[in-house]
Amino acid sequence: MTLKFKLRNLWPFITLGLLSMPLALAAQTTAPGTETDWRRANEAVGQLKRGHADALKWEQANMPAEATPGSEPSGLKLLTVDDVTRQAWRNHRDLARPLARLGTANVALVAAGRWTEIDPVLQRKVGDMDEVLHVAVQARKAWLQALAARQSLAHHQAIVIAADAASELGQRMVNVGNWSALQQARVQLVQSSAQMNLARAQYGATQAQATLIKTLGLTGKVASVTLPEALPELPARFVPPETWQQKALTIQAQLPESEGLRNQANFHLALASYQASHALTKGTHDALKTQEFISEETVLRYNGMLSSVWDVLDASRNQSQAAIDAIAAQRDFWIAEADLQWVLQGGAPDSFVALGGGGEAAAPAGH
Repeated sequence: MTLKFKLRNLWPFITLGLLSMPLALAAQTTAPGTETDWRRANEAVGQLKRGHADALKWEQANMPAEATPGSEPSGLKLLTVDDVTRQAWRNHRDLARPLARLGTANVALVAAGRWTEIDPVLQRKVGDMDEVLHVAVQARKAWLQALAARQSLAHHQAIVIAADAASELGQRMVNVGNWSALQQARVQLVQSSAQMNLARAQYGATQAQATLIKTLGLTGKVASVTLPEALPELPARFVPPETWQQKALTIQAQLPESEGLRNQANFHLALASYQASHALTKGTHDALKTQEFISEETVLRYNGMLSSVWDVLDASRNQSQAAIDAIAAQRDFWIAEADLQWVLQGGAPDSFVALGGGGEAAAPAGH
């Protein structure tokens, strides 16, 4: 699942509703029997013959450059897990020797995040192998956090756009006497909340990028990094618990008894996090698909004068929030997967991901 910025259901309203506000608003603010403007507004909406395709074309042609995903200043390109892992290693010159002992093939597997394909015996044979993996996993987590924070911004912006449109429409209805100040106050609270959430998201994205740059040892050397548009797609196949269990037994058999017991405790926590995060990712993805369907149907009903502008705005906000939740769940899955793979190489994370939260801390690792 790749979640990209698509204001598919918001822009039909923005382009033909808000930007033509006098037309759509006339249906709700003019005297009974004055239907000309209402008819004209709905005829205009009906011109979107190809639905989302037309809306997306308008979005691409008219959306301000500064709000377009991927438009941040160019900097160091970190487009893949491989990119960020190798960049992290470059900052640790003392890892050159263990990386050389690992060999090109194994280094490529670690850099790509395919740790389960590496013989765990190397953990005992290659000096500083644990540090090689520790640096890799920390960089990977920071990259995932920064990428998810940036990806969510577009959806927070969409929520603000819908809230601003609702507030503007409500104020006009108050001005002509069709709404009370109480009704408008409720809309303004939604607008204020959306704006505050956007401010938090913007700050969070800035902090996450700064943390990534710091983790890579590039503070003062690089002002920004270029990230991909979306988090990596989920694996095509969910690995069953039995497969992970067998890998865990293999590594635990090679460890001293005390370390094996600690690894066993960490494995159970890591596996639980992995399974729960996968379930939440699937659940939020299904919820997003449902919200997309609701938005599509709401726009169709609006086109047929069977639903109101408020219904369209509510559906747009709900869809954007569902996208934000799905991004967070997808981020958590990849962090949980990184922890699980690390544990299966003998690693000991300080904590495990807080599912649905903004950070990583959750259950402490078994020390």
